[in-house]
Amino acid sequence: MSATPSILVLNVVGLTPALLAQMPRLARWAATQANYALTPDLPAVTCTVQASMLTGRKPGADGALGAGHGAVANGWYFRDLAEVWLWRQSCELITGVADRGKGPQTDAAIPTVFDRWRAAHPESKSAQLFWWWNLPSRADLSLTPRPTYYADGRKGPDVHAHPPQLRERLRRAHGDFPLFQFWGPGAGIASSKWILDTAADVLRTEQPGLTLVYVPHLDYDLQRFGPHGPEAEAAARALDEALTPLLDQAEAAGQQIIVLSEYGIDPVDHCVEPNRLLRERGWLAIHPAENGSLLDPGNSAAFAVCDHQLAHVYVQDPAQIEEVAAALGELPGVGEWWTGEAIAAAGLAHERSGEIVLLAEAGSWFGYRYWNDEPEPDFARTVDIHRKPGYDPCELCFDPKLSAPMARAAFKLLKKKLGFRTTMDLIGLDTSVVQGSHGRPPSSAEHGPVWIGPESLARPVDGTIPAYAALAAIAPAD
Repeated sequence: MSATPSILVLNVVGLTPALLAQMPRLARWAATQANYALTPDLPAVTCTVQASMLTGRKPGADGALGAGHGAVANGWYFRDLAEVWLWRQSCELITGVADRGKGPQTDAAIPTVFDRWRAAHPESKSAQLFWWWNLPSRADLSLTPRPTYYADGRKGPDVHAHPPQLRERLRRAHGDFPLFQFWGPGAGIASSKWILDTAADVLRTEQPGLTLVYVPHLDYDLQRFGPHGPEAEAAARALDEALTPLLDQAEAAGQQIIVLSEYGIDPVDHCVEPNRLLRERGWLAIHPAENGSLLDPGNSAAFAVCDHQLAHVYVQDPAQIEEVAAALGELPGVGEWWTGEAIAAAGLAHERSGEIVLLAEAGSWFGYRYWNDEPEPDFARTVDIHRKPGYDPCELCFDPKLSAPMARAAFKLLKKKLGFRTTMDLIGLDTSVVQGSHGRPPSSAEHGPVWIGPESLARPVDGTIPAYAALAAIAPAD
């Protein structure tokens, strides 16, 4: 009987061949492995691509692969709730379990790599560390960000783990997870170092046979400054140093290692705001709340959920789809727009997709803003990924119009600790601060995502590895 394999999968977000050249330790290892371009899904964003990797499916239905996992972006319009939600964490949203009203301990309609691993190696544990679709997870061990939202409005750093004692042990050994270095204007290498340190700990102490680790650092400065400048090179070098201890440990333990990425980041210099046009035309409804203008999706004839370089446009009346699409297609920066069969051809044939799908042209991205002359919502200038009905990369930067933003932030934090209510309104509305984005197909292999690992674990299709096949050889489906 063959020994159970031990496999470590590192999802190094934003890694491309061009950046790998700035990472000597990782490059030395990569030179001994099979190297492939990875073909991401559309959109090339975290929740979509990770769902494809985990399930071996595409977002929409596919004749060869079967039903889609349904992660059509990082968020979408939940039609039954008449609400837009981004960054939902439950694995049940992509496995079909939720649709059947059953919990995470039941068989999934769409099994994940963790389910397949358990079936193939029942004696071996699996671990999901900071990958998405992790609350709950299908893995035996899981760790993911879960801030504490106190009743008085404060937000504190924390993680969720299964089993719960894993959280306590890791916090004692490594301190609190640096949440405010994971996202926001302070995002930096500290969060990736914490993730890598705890991953090394889990590998030593729990010895899972399959471990998936998400490493976010390249996502930050490449969106702030673009992918080709000195900031990107510095970020790559810093991450290479942070990766070295875990790579050394894994190699010494004889583990098989896969390093992959979800997307490459391309330079951008133009923000497209489809919702502002929809508001101007009278299709988008706003609730004039006491805390500013709030999107009213259930009473809107049309609105867009904007996510990097792709937007889903939801249209209530089918008779208006072509009219709305034609109007949006005239916006500078919209590269393509699709309806009906064209959406299916793009791999997004799923009820969660909009009636219209917009793809930005190269150099552009979609901003979520939906108000024009109306009062802005009170969350507009804050880091608030759950209340904004679309992705806002401006959250990575302090408002450039503010003087001494770090001092302002420190003062506001002090006020919060003293029990005073205060709004952390430190983010600007100037979209020119965003210099990098993703979501479109890769502009080139040199600046696109990668799959690096043992040839025996590669499943290329036409010379590249599709996202749905990235983990297929780890635990093949029946």
